[in-house]
Amino acid sequence: MGIKILKGDCLETLKSLDEQSINTCVTSPPYWGLRDYGTGEWVGGDPDCPHMRTTKISKDTATGHKAMYEQGNVVGDAIYKSKCPKCGAVRKDKQLGLEETPEEFVENLVRVFKEVKRVLRDDGTVWLNIGDSYYNYRPGKGQALSKQSVSNTDQDLPQDCARRGNKIAGLKEKDLVGIPWRVAFALQADGWYLRQDIIWHKPNPMPESVRDRCTKSHEYIFLLSKNPKYYYDNEAIKEDSIYYGKDKRSDKGNIRYKGKRSEGSDKLAQDSFVTINEKKNKRSVWKVSTKPYKAAHFATFPTELIEPCVLAGCPEGGTVLDPFGGSGTTGLVASKHNRNAVLCELNEGYIDIAEKRLNDGFDMFSSNGLEII
Repeated sequence: MGIKILKGDCLETLKSLDEQSINTCVTSPPYWGLRDYGTGEWVGGDPDCPHMRTTKISKDTATGHKAMYEQGNVVGDAIYKSKCPKCGAVRKDKQLGLEETPEEFVENLVRVFKEVKRVLRDDGTVWLNIGDSYYNYRPGKGQALSKQSVSNTDQDLPQDCARRGNKIAGLKEKDLVGIPWRVAFALQADGWYLRQDIIWHKPNPMPESVRDRCTKSHEYIFLLSKNPKYYYDNEAIKEDSIYYGKDKRSDKGNIRYKGKRSEGSDKLAQDSFVTINEKKNKRSVWKVSTKPYKAAHFATFPTELIEPCVLAGCPEGGTVLDPFGGSGTTGLVASKHNRNAVLCELNEGYIDIAEKRLNDGFDMFSSNGLEII
């Protein structure tokens, strides 16, 4: 088994893979409008300009995002996406997630998954985790396209800022943008089979200082396939059944329960038998806590979240793809369960993190090799 990390924009690096060489794709693209990963080049303007809204994030006030600021990454409405209103510099960047509108973001993701479809086997699947964001347009205060609150100060956002007054048609202040379902329906329209929406329930969600809605504690994972029939090992991810009452093992290895249903009741009583398997089909709500990784200054996939995707979607010896490889969790899980992996990643810093994680993981459970191309 082995892992390859392809450096660069996934739209380009995926072209180096052979058709139908991938068994399953497990991935989580960037949020729309949430974060600048620092891969862009600015052309023109003042080379000493930070090209960001510095009053929104500072080393003194960034709290949880302090480390991200220190390594050059910014979040939320601190981001200037296309043109710096301070110095006039223009961003030259292939980074997905910094599009001006949700429609552009969705269109770019559809383009990525066209290439994923080319390299995916005919019986292949995609497990797509994707987050949502709020539209916090406020005239005169810029535009926040993330969960971040809108700053009360406007001092470094000049009147000719491209973001000021850039209201997106169809969205109102405080609207949930609905990015996951926009993407899912766009992929369905592009020919993918939208097989299921899985709820990732987070018991330890990020706290939110909101008083007019619930704290968000879930995300979606969409299961998509190229064809109506596809590889899916349901036995590999079955859950333990929960039993009630005394049990007696049958000749077939199942559990038989003595009791009968009372008239008009679902409760079991004596003098009848109900046979229940020890395992049950995995349910569509997955309770998985988020877990930080100390070397990464961004959210990482919990390994427990993607293990079912890898086990159900890819046989042993097969290959798992993650076009947004990040810190390498997909590769780590694939290697642990005797699968190959191909990761695409644009950010050199994240490749360094993934390389260390994967090499440490190999020492723990395998002798797999890592190749960075």
